[in-house]
Amino acid sequence: MDERGRPGGGEIEPAFEVIEPQRIGAPLIFDSPHSGSCYPGAFLAAARLDPLTLRRSEDAFVDELFLPCVAIGAPLLRARFPRAFLDVNREPFELDPQMFDAALPDYANTRSLRVAAGLGVIPRVVGDNQPIYRARLQVAEGLSRIAAFHHPYHQRLAGLIERTRAQFGMAILIDCHSMPSTLADAGALDVVLGDRFGASASAWVVESLEATLTEQGYRVRRNKPYAGGYITERYGAPSAGRHAVQIEVNRALYMDERRMAKLERAQELAAALLTAMERLAARALAERGVGRWAAE
Repeated sequence: MDERGRPGGGEIEPAFEVIEPQRIGAPLIFDSPHSGSCYPGAFLAAARLDPLTLRRSEDAFVDELFLPCVAIGAPLLRARFPRAFLDVNREPFELDPQMFDAALPDYANTRSLRVAAGLGVIPRVVGDNQPIYRARLQVAEGLSRIAAFHHPYHQRLAGLIERTRAQFGMAILIDCHSMPSTLADAGALDVVLGDRFGASASAWVVESLEATLTEQGYRVRRNKPYAGGYITERYGAPSAGRHAVQIEVNRALYMDERRMAKLERAQELAAALLTAMERLAARALAERGVGRWAAE
């Protein structure tokens, strides 16, 4: 197993990492919930797919793309567990009954569209609808994953957001993701900014990101095909000074999708993202200064 815990062994300890800046200087928080690449041995043994296929569901290297943004004075939270194992961008009990060997608890959400697609909190499929497991899971195993990974991740994320809001009177969560080039409108999109059609962030937040990225030559769209998931829905409350934006970047911009390998041009994208976040941070401090941090 290499230093990033890529497939081949090892358990997940710690489950996530927080990269803190030397000094908190901006009202931003970055989180990368799908870039984890530490695969438990028991999970690999239970899977019917090879490790490379399992990795197709990762937002591989996204944490590294946003890591330079810590320098503006904002923390980065990144999962170490893989999305195929547990997805923290889902409700905690968004579970697929087809996957388990017994009845799920009454409080489980078994009827969401994401569950129907096999993409609940414990995914049933990866890639092109390929089933992950050889056999059904025990209910206790599913619930233990949620308790060990989903709850602690969100407790830490909520704490970072509240710390920032307490210091600055506002907090902007940047929820960091990537999209397969095949789903980026046949290569016509570089970045999708999701604010749940204005529900999770004030207009000036998305306008700042869109303007800076467009200025640097990137093709940007809002909310289609990705408007935001559970994380933006849960934490975005502009009227309370909490803004959340999901950002999806086209994987072809920075990686070889077939080999799951980062390319040298990833540095160019990382620099562009840093510029966008620097300008957003400056805009946020200016808005705060005139009392315009809440929803417009």
